Amino acid sequence: MRTFTAENSDNTPDSIPRLIDSILALQSDPPVEPGTPGYNRYPTQKDHWLGWLGHTPGTGSFERETPPNRGARYVYNHIGEPKMLLWLIEAAGVDAGVVEAAERASLQARTLAGKCKAIRQLVPFSVVAGKLWSSSGV
Repeated sequence: MRTFTAENSDNTPDSIPRLIDSILALQSDPPVEPGTPGYNRYPTQKDHWLGWLGHTPGTGSFERETPPNRGARYVYNHIGEPKMLLWLIEAAGVDAGVVEAAERASLQARTLAGKCKAIRQLVPFSVVAGKLWSSSGV
């Protein structure tokens, strides 16, 4: 996977390379057994995020292209796995009570999309970005 650094990334507030750098700086979640639902081929949600965002073919569930003008906000608002969102908001340092409320709200929805929507309603990208950008120094 390509690693983005200050020298080779677009560090605009909404850039995907900046999101990758921020995720790289976060503490990983404990690894799970292969085949655990919600983890795709990855042992952790941190790896899931980095694999999903990476440009290496075959790292995600399907091939992706990042169209112009679609940055970190777009990615956050289109993730379809609630475990990914919950890990990111918790690892970024969002208040534990808010994380718990988002998890409880997600449990009320029936579909993955509904679960993700419930999480994002309580923790919009602006909250996560504020935590990520201030804590990672990126």
